[in-house]
Amino acid sequence: MSEHTHILPDGSEITHSHSHTQTKAVLNRLSRAIGHLESVKRMVENGRDCTEVLVQLAAVRSALNSTAKVILKDHIEHCLTDAAERGDTEALEQLESAIERFIS
Repeated sequence: MSEHTHILPDGSEITHSHSHTQTKAVLNRLSRAIGHLESVKRMVENGRDCTEVLVQLAAVRSALNSTAKVILKDHIEHCLTDAAERGDTEALEQLESAIERFIS
């Protein structure tokens, strides 16, 4: 369970806690992606064919995108639900900003 403090537009602070049910799955996915990326690095160091490297980089990118989807789904199901119950619109604005950065 994690705890977050948000400052509302009126200047008041709200501290809330919520659980992220997919933390272990996200950490496992990130560990696999890191291992895969290390493998791609070794491919480059060993002078492997550029096409092979690009294919493996695409696989790493796909793994990271898949991990982001798990995080987003968990965030929507838990964090945003909690925020909606509290009337915290800042949480939605922060999510919109994060999604914008992620997809650009």
